[in-house]
Amino acid sequence: MRIKISFLVVFSFISFTVFAQNYKEQIAKHREAYKADFIKETRSPLKEADLKDLHFFDADSAYKITATVEILKNEKIFNMPTYDGTSKEFIRYAQITFTLKGKKLKMILYRNISLLTNPTYKDLLFLPFTDETNSKITYGGGRYIDLSLNDIKDNRVEIDFNKAYNPYCAYSDGYRCPVPPEENDLAISILAGEKNYTGTKKHQ
Repeated sequence: MRIKISFLVVFSFISFTVFAQNYKEQIAKHREAYKADFIKETRSPLKEADLKDLHFFDADSAYKITATVEILKNEKIFNMPTYDGTSKEFIRYAQITFTLKGKKLKMILYRNISLLTNPTYKDLLFLPFTDETNSKITYGGGRYIDLSLNDIKDNRVEIDFNKAYNPYCAYSDGYRCPVPPEENDLAISILAGEKNYTGTKKHQ
């Protein structure tokens, strides 16, 4: 019996270690692709020399959670303020609920009205949020996560805060970055995803 139990403990430990290594590699590849997009994007606020000033929390699978999805009905289009003083049209699409670090939390997924007719982005779901790390170790204006309608399966969706990223406004003025609504302000520190940019903020 002791041999069997010891074997199971060792096997479980090895399995967890392999999972953790694979997950870290997956997030590392995601972040390399994320950095590469700054170089490819013509409207990017960053050049290759600026990428050294991007920083991230270590990959932590504890911040990869599964949330329950409730599709919202009869929602009206509203103007979400942006950091340049204008606004963009969005609609509240779904409410998600989940437990993280022992806390029950909820957030809203949005759809960008101007992108609904764009074949490339028509399924995009926008998840802007703020948390207790803002203006300390992460950008004061909050962070974003991108999802797709196709990510929702059986009224559930996977949210990986390790993929949370800064809006362009974290690096430069002159961009219309949506301000995360108060309903997506999390009363918890999200120690995952992108940290503060340490380069010089550009002024356009």
